[in-house]
Amino acid sequence: MLRLSGKRIEQSLISVCAQGGRKALVLGSFDFRCDSVYDFLLNFYIFLSILYHMYKHRIDGKGRMHRVNKVNYQIQLDKILDRLKEENAAPRLLLHSCCAPCSSYVLEYLSNYFRITVFYYNPNISPEREYIQRVQELRRLIGEMPFRYPVCFQEGAYEPDRFYEMAKGMEHLPEGQERCFACYRLRLQEAALAGKEGNYDYFTTTLSISPLKNAQKLNEIGNQVGEERGIAYLPSDFKKRGGYNRSLELSAQYHLYRQNYCGCVFSKRED
Repeated sequence: MLRLSGKRIEQSLISVCAQGGRKALVLGSFDFRCDSVYDFLLNFYIFLSILYHMYKHRIDGKGRMHRVNKVNYQIQLDKILDRLKEENAAPRLLLHSCCAPCSSYVLEYLSNYFRITVFYYNPNISPEREYIQRVQELRRLIGEMPFRYPVCFQEGAYEPDRFYEMAKGMEHLPEGQERCFACYRLRLQEAALAGKEGNYDYFTTTLSISPLKNAQKLNEIGNQVGEERGIAYLPSDFKKRGGYNRSLELSAQYHLYRQNYCGCVFSKRED
């Protein structure tokens, strides 16, 4: 019967075989022919512990184990905002927006620190009337909300064919997987390009306010794209500290149209 602590599990039961570029996890052997219910439960607990450690760690090609810690992007943003406050500076920010409801809290929050241009580039949105309605609501929100610093609006091209070309081969994937990550990249690349051409100090997106969007992935892609284009990506996880709930309050206050799907035909199909 196995009797190992969590640390010994890492060292003794989990290993990696890397041969010919292939990796295989070796978990040791379990004998569930136990003499008592206690022994059975102990073995089962050890098995679950192994699964937990596998989930919390990344194993590289040399068999080395690394703990995977999620980055708190809100704390990173706090540090930048504190510095701007000390410097009494208001840099220019190109804010990619997906819709008015998601933009409401983000604009209320960031307009105290930045001179913002809201950049609307969303080739994923379908049908076209949905795209037009979201543009109109966003323009109306910007015109009605009070801001410390001025907020402008810039509409990108509506290029649905570009989105469908990007999604080829991934149409069958559920929402929240690789197709969505590729869509993040497509929109952030266009935002970074517009930000660089417009001599903005930063660019970012409102997308992280949604509980359905992967903030870790958004920030990873944003940082990569920013480095490629030569413009700083503003780290963010706008759902933190009640951001999403505040967006619901502002949406009600300004009577905003709230869509019931992300915008693309695939997410509508899953509704």
